[in-house]
Amino acid sequence: MGVFFLVVIALGWYASWYFDSSIVLYGAVAFSILMNIFSYWFSDKIVIKITGAKLADENQYRDLHNLVENLAITAGLPKPKVYVINDPAPNAFATGRNKDHAAVAFTTGIISALNRSELEGVVAHELAHIGNRDILLQTVIVVLVGFITLIADILLRSSMHGGGNRDSRAHTILLVVGIILVILSPIIATLIQLAISRKREFLADATGALLTRYPEGLASALEKIEMHSGQMKKANHATAHLFISDPYGEKTQVKKISFFHKIFLTHPPISERAALLRGLSIK
Repeated sequence: MGVFFLVVIALGWYASWYFDSSIVLYGAVAFSILMNIFSYWFSDKIVIKITGAKLADENQYRDLHNLVENLAITAGLPKPKVYVINDPAPNAFATGRNKDHAAVAFTTGIISALNRSELEGVVAHELAHIGNRDILLQTVIVVLVGFITLIADILLRSSMHGGGNRDSRAHTILLVVGIILVILSPIIATLIQLAISRKREFLADATGALLTRYPEGLASALEKIEMHSGQMKKANHATAHLFISDPYGEKTQVKKISFFHKIFLTHPPISERAALLRGLSIK
């Protein structure tokens, strides 16, 4: 988070210098604050809308509701709202601004594909995201990445088409450095987002295994999810990191994954996650 804010400050300072106006910096800070407030209060509604999730009928999905309620009690959390996504691809996610305003969603595909112990593992994983405050962390990260990308794009276009101190020889070096920063900052921000997402998935796996006391259930569920071919109907890059598995169907169940490939994944390889979970069961 500290790196994110340093990048934002650097971009804001460069923008104010380039346009020779401190108002640009003040405006950028004000905009980022407003975006954070908006995303904090409405993030769950936005995500639910994007994914097409609907409230799960308590009679039709009685077993799912019971699993969520029982595990929420075990985790010491209020029962979140339960949603269902009409999609054959097995997947699930959690969202919301805090434990009192949280929601969990499951595709019809994951409900039908998993047995009870496996589905219990998935539910525990999503509740772990809520208990670990991942849902708030991921929301803030999404806003920061979007903000950095937006500002960088504006500055890059401006540097190409003129403006500010562009023609000042005394500032040529600074202009070059600024343009490099503008080009690299969205990439850096995205890589940080992906890295944090992967780390929180590992943590949610471990926390979920502690809740169920049966790591094999989640490990088996992850492997079944991985075996499914095809992406979700409403796969979206903005929400991809929220799901338990890549909604685009990116296959990572292979023996070796290059370091370069791995750093651009939204989720850790299933093989690594399953192996760590089974290591917990051995211990």
